[in-house]
Amino acid sequence: MATVILVRHGRSTANSTGVLAGRLPGVLLDDTGEEQVRRVGERLAQVPLVHAVSSPLERCEQTARAILAAQPGEVVLAHDERLTECGYGAWQGRALKDLAGEDLWRTVQRHPSHAVFPEGESIRDMAARAVEAVRQVDAQVESEHGPGAVWLAVSHGDVIKSILADAYGTHLDHFQRIVVDPASVSIVRFTEDRPYVVATNTHAGDLSWLTSRESVERTAEAVPGGGAGPVGPTHPA
Repeated sequence: MATVILVRHGRSTANSTGVLAGRLPGVLLDDTGEEQVRRVGERLAQVPLVHAVSSPLERCEQTARAILAAQPGEVVLAHDERLTECGYGAWQGRALKDLAGEDLWRTVQRHPSHAVFPEGESIRDMAARAVEAVRQVDAQVESEHGPGAVWLAVSHGDVIKSILADAYGTHLDHFQRIVVDPASVSIVRFTEDRPYVVATNTHAGDLSWLTSRESVERTAEAVPGGGAGPVGPTHPA
């Protein structure tokens, strides 16, 4: 089984000003975001990535390239429209404080599977195309590089939350219970039996153990009692 590292883009100029950027062009990382993604690159420098896919939006492209710049070898960056931001339609570009007064806001909070953005996309459709993309690419990576391969997917908060909800096997209406901060790292392994959520919303810590044989084997099947955990620099044997 391969391992996918899901990274949300670093803090953007829209994030810091409280605007729902959506798919607007020209939304870039702010100074804090640039520092955040530099640190993500340092975290992943000891994890050889065999493949990288990004949302085509600029803030994700910046994030992915900062991470890949820290890799010891060259990794080609691909783009996948299925990992792009949700189509927020008429909500795009508006202040979040104003959107909070809309009737649809409560649906987004409580029953997101029923939410359809005016002139835009439904959360259900967003989740379906994102999950399809990650599962499809993961299978391709494993086929080409073997079960120990690790690859990178850089996307957006709601998109990653929907992928994690699917991996947890929880209803999309529960995806608002999952937190995915800017520049956070979440990790999923897909197997024939089930996905394994290895980590969510992490901001620090060594990840070099991800490519160890013990790390791969411990999620080959669920171990009663939880198993012995990973072996690595911060997880000694």
